[in-house]
Amino acid sequence: MGVCSRTRRAAVLSVGALWAVILIPAMLGCIQPARAAPLETYGRLPYLEDIALSPDGSKLAFVRTNESARVLAVIQISPNKLLGGSQVGETKLRHLRWADNEHLLITTSATGMPWGLRGTDTEWTQVHVFDIRTMKLKTYPEEDSDVRVLNAVAGPVQVRHIGNDTVLFITGIYVQDRTRLALFKVNLTTHHQRVLRLGSDATDGWLVDDAGEIVTEENYYEKDQRWQMKIRRDGHWFEAESTRSPIDVPHVLGFGPTGDSVLVSTFDKGEPVWELLSLQDGKLGSPLESGDDLDVPFEDPITHRMIGGIRIDDQAKYVFFSPALKSRWSSVVNAFADERVDLVPCSADMMQFVVRVDGPANGYRYSLVNMNTARAVPVGSVYDGLKEAFETRRITYQAADGLQIPAYLTLPAGRPAAKLPLVVLPHGGPAVRDTLDFDWWAQAIASQGYAVLKPNYRGSLTTHSFMAAGFGEWGRKMQTDLSDGVRYLAKEGIIDPARVCIVGASYGGYAALAGVTLDPGVYRCAVSVAGLSDLKRMLQWVNERDRLGAHVSGRYWDRFMGVQGANDPALDAISPIKHIDKVNVPVLLVHGKDDTVVPYEQSEIMLKALTRANKKVELVTMKKEDHWLSRGETRLQMLQSSMAFLKANNPPD
Repeated sequence: MGVCSRTRRAAVLSVGALWAVILIPAMLGCIQPARAAPLETYGRLPYLEDIALSPDGSKLAFVRTNESARVLAVIQISPNKLLGGSQVGETKLRHLRWADNEHLLITTSATGMPWGLRGTDTEWTQVHVFDIRTMKLKTYPEEDSDVRVLNAVAGPVQVRHIGNDTVLFITGIYVQDRTRLALFKVNLTTHHQRVLRLGSDATDGWLVDDAGEIVTEENYYEKDQRWQMKIRRDGHWFEAESTRSPIDVPHVLGFGPTGDSVLVSTFDKGEPVWELLSLQDGKLGSPLESGDDLDVPFEDPITHRMIGGIRIDDQAKYVFFSPALKSRWSSVVNAFADERVDLVPCSADMMQFVVRVDGPANGYRYSLVNMNTARAVPVGSVYDGLKEAFETRRITYQAADGLQIPAYLTLPAGRPAAKLPLVVLPHGGPAVRDTLDFDWWAQAIASQGYAVLKPNYRGSLTTHSFMAAGFGEWGRKMQTDLSDGVRYLAKEGIIDPARVCIVGASYGGYAALAGVTLDPGVYRCAVSVAGLSDLKRMLQWVNERDRLGAHVSGRYWDRFMGVQGANDPALDAISPIKHIDKVNVPVLLVHGKDDTVVPYEQSEIMLKALTRANKKVELVTMKKEDHWLSRGETRLQMLQSSMAFLKANNPPD
């Protein structure tokens, strides 16, 4: 019953002295000279995994990894001094964020079930508060005498500063006959916790204002497939907006530019829009001006109101409404000419920024920009020993039906872009997208002498209409979009069409298997990492997992696959396991035992089917690994085994 001891230990951070582990001068040091990076450089977790800047800009928290040794450290910037930290070990640390200048929020996750529950393993999340004055760590929400509370969270932590107190509003989980959401109020100054509101079966979450009052509650009623927004005014709850949403469910993004409205992502005539919902009358207004050009809102660190947004294209572009902020950010970007700049965290007054920079001048690294002193100080390389990334070009090619497919081509160094061996690397999702941002996997493959094609096939989230072009095209045009890219590069003379393999993870892993079953003759080998092989069995698993909750995820899969549930016979036509006879090239399967998104059995049954048919197949099992390659040891295992497989079956020279 409950979580095994191994899983419970994985979520605990041990606090201790770190002087022997952290060398502060190396942290704020110089970039190392260029040298050829071994495969291990890409395969291990980043040297600097995460960086958080304190609200007053005086401290940095970061995770530093040296092979398997991982350390969370907090330093004072000026003078450069270690303040404390923690041994991280194998803990799956997901995010660092400061609550105030003395308290660091650490989000971790573990595979299993929260203590005391039964059921299918899942990836559950915990939030820990590290007090840098006492070097003590506490996990919230804590046990409660009134309700049965799980030591897990189910949503973002909202930080509010009320008077002299720092208060956390945590969407957690409580248990009655089943699990439901609850909103917990945790005062970090008084160390007091109380339950602010218990949710129902339908509750999805809440938004809290700067005074610590709940202002909105979102609910989704699966029976009616209906989304509902409630607002709280003068101590009473009122129903605001409500709409039927079988799949594309609206959701609150945060507060609008003023304190009297909230920003809601919804749909107008099938297209996504951002609208402001008035907290006075509960009505949605017209779409936010310029909202259709933004993908993620950007909020003020102090007021939590929207002050701009992020547009995702080839790279992230930051748009600020205030002329002063717009000018300030332009100055930051201009300081790194011909390089890609991503904003990581910033100080509360937005005068100091930690940025992640990728370019030929200094490689892929973090820098600290201080607008008060007009200086940019290097913090350190993201990957130790990696000076410069391989060239990545944006290309566009035409699919067989005329649709324009945006893609990215990474090229190996020191070789002309002609008759190159190619690896097609489709992304997962499928409703996400690739960009020009540094991609450790593509870079690692290019380092071994291969060109790498990353197509944003139809169904990718470049625009909503482009994503919608993929509905019903799973294993069909979504698949041929990949091989159309191979044919384009061959026609251009860039690659050798006789030396092409396909590699991918999650949906990309499915695409790798579909490439050698549904679209044979294009690839001379395939590597499927956590890929789907039997779609009927996969949908049955999804339905069983969600049997007591919303089935939006099931309808999501149905829409992309163009089917009506797990028993639709049309699934056979696009399931690789049903077309084993078409396989005439080697296949490598790689899968984590702790995968809670695509179950390990999907690779296991594909191995058995290929073996029975006397096909050339291998399975690499990653112990204690989840769906996201979260552990350095197994991530490197995946990379080394797949590269050895590629070199054996598609030599780069």
